[in-house]
Amino acid sequence: MNNQNGQIVDIYRFPSPNPKVELKVITYLSDGLRVKGMLAEPKFADVRDGFLYLRGGIKSVGMVRPARIAQFAAEGFVVFAPYYRGNQGGEGNEDFAGEDREDAFSAFQLLKTISKVRNIHIFGFSRGGVMALMTGIKFPEATSVVTWGGVSDMSLTYLERNDLRRMMKRVIGGTPVKYPDRYEERTPLYELEQLAAPVLIIHGVKDQNVSVEHARRLERRLRELDMPVESWYFEDYTHYFPPNVNRRVVQDLTKWMKIQSKEW
Repeated sequence: MNNQNGQIVDIYRFPSPNPKVELKVITYLSDGLRVKGMLAEPKFADVRDGFLYLRGGIKSVGMVRPARIAQFAAEGFVVFAPYYRGNQGGEGNEDFAGEDREDAFSAFQLLKTISKVRNIHIFGFSRGGVMALMTGIKFPEATSVVTWGGVSDMSLTYLERNDLRRMMKRVIGGTPVKYPDRYEERTPLYELEQLAAPVLIIHGVKDQNVSVEHARRLERRLRELDMPVESWYFEDYTHYFPPNVNRRVVQDLTKWMKIQSKEW
């Protein structure tokens, strides 16, 4: 592992939508590349846990939203959300949970260098679900892992999403039939034995972007391994929850994280 990974090389303030949260855009090192991300820090919390927010989508689709990052920081966490390589002026090219997973790993190391951060939680939304699980596998000291509408099986994504197939063939280099190993490398289900942190799975049963089967497969595999897992399935919701439900789930999941910190 490159000992410069996670090193901050540039930082500047960003307008915050929340007066209780300070936002900064960070440039940090990831395998020699200068990658960018957003840091959100609560202004009035003394004891704070780290929160690694791993976005979904690719390139401009699913880009980190300042209001979303501030929402989690307002719950008392130091939140860092990498944009992934090649985005917002960062170097390199994003490749859908391939080499760009290093940007998540380096972001975890960045959070470890911030003063007052003791425990680090990992959160992944949509495609960020595989990134979160991979990061939890890479760093067994992680306090918890949460996936919300998260991908767990990249081959299943290819089968389900006709609209993503062209991009996936281009970025990954073919189909799961022709190159199954390339899709398995991006599928953390095969390495969950190495995960030490408790996992919380959040999923809308009517999700058509990432089917609930991703959550079911993840939960089933974790239970087969007798690993700590909790699942919150929402029968009436899709990939995106109504704002009032979203706020309540954010509060509930951050409470769950804080409980894991005490038990850790």
